[in-house]
Amino acid sequence: MTTIADKAPPGQDRDPQPGPTVTITINNTAKTIHRGRQTVAAIKQVGGVPVADDLDQVIDGQLTHLPDDGAVTIRGGEVFVSHPKDGGSS
Repeated sequence: MTTIADKAPPGQDRDPQPGPTVTITINNTAKTIHRGRQTVAAIKQVGGVPVADDLDQVIDGQLTHLPDDGAVTIRGGEVFVSHPKDGGSS
């Protein structure tokens, strides 16, 4: 399984949100999810993102593509954006 590097933002040693569930943002909408390692599929499900769409995570102001078979460690405050997959055929 492909994984995404898990690092806290600079200067942040502790999780920003206490408790077993935290808030993340998916397509400008706050969603509650269980903290810890979550698959991209699980994040899509929480956000109501179609399985066929791509999911990107905003990291340091940059969009980082998340592979469909990937996973992310959720600490709270993460921001995700979905969009249709780039089509290669016509």
